[in-house]
Amino acid sequence: MWPVLETARRVADLFGSYIEGIAQRPELPEVVSAEFIVAAPTLDLDSQQKLMDQAHRAFDEFMSQAGVPPYSDGSNAPSFGWAGRHLATDMHIGSYGRLFDLIVLGRPTVAGEPTRVATVEAALFESGRPLLLAPPSGATTIGTTVVIAWNGSTETARTVALAMPILRKAQRVIVLSVEGWEVDGPSGESLARNLARAGIAAEATTRGGESSPGQAVLEHVQALGGDLLIKGAYTQSRLRQMIFGGATRHIMTKATVPVLIAH
Repeated sequence: MWPVLETARRVADLFGSYIEGIAQRPELPEVVSAEFIVAAPTLDLDSQQKLMDQAHRAFDEFMSQAGVPPYSDGSNAPSFGWAGRHLATDMHIGSYGRLFDLIVLGRPTVAGEPTRVATVEAALFESGRPLLLAPPSGATTIGTTVVIAWNGSTETARTVALAMPILRKAQRVIVLSVEGWEVDGPSGESLARNLARAGIAAEATTRGGESSPGQAVLEHVQALGGDLLIKGAYTQSRLRQMIFGGATRHIMTKATVPVLIAH
């Protein structure tokens, strides 16, 4: 939880933002038979309340130690609040996230710690908002050197548009293209020129893709000193990436820097 909260706090510091915490319901396994699916017994009310209280206390404790005050009317400084009286399902996180400019979650792993891929996908496809995925180690800086993983796709174009407030505050913006990864669309150089017209001094670079596209992007981000990666999510379908793998899945589960994604 702490790396996620620290990443959210750093973004809030950039914009004087309000941070709202919500407790996620743990995964409940299902028993599958040949004819039907039976959900495992749900958590009883006492167990749910204990998990909610633990999450709420941890959230308040972090904000107190970070010097972030509770929200008060008219505040233009970072502040916080808590949402809901019940543990949130994946779908609720997705729908409730429509109220906010950004949803911050932990980077998912195959084991589902700290966040399940299903949670990320629900937030991604149900909210209509960008997601910021925090790496397990957290972030000491964010948005100083921003790398845009550009492949010319609609999804990446939309993500760049949603990221404009962050791009305007960055010290350096790099448009990264990986050879052999492009779809039919504008070049990275064209995007850099258009960003320059908007007052963002972006630079474009094209690098080799000796490894898989997702791994190549992560390697180049590290070499470029990026502390935030901007990536359009699921240019290929989710089903195809689930079966064959893909850049989005690889980056979501392997990135060591914060990743801003949207679809």
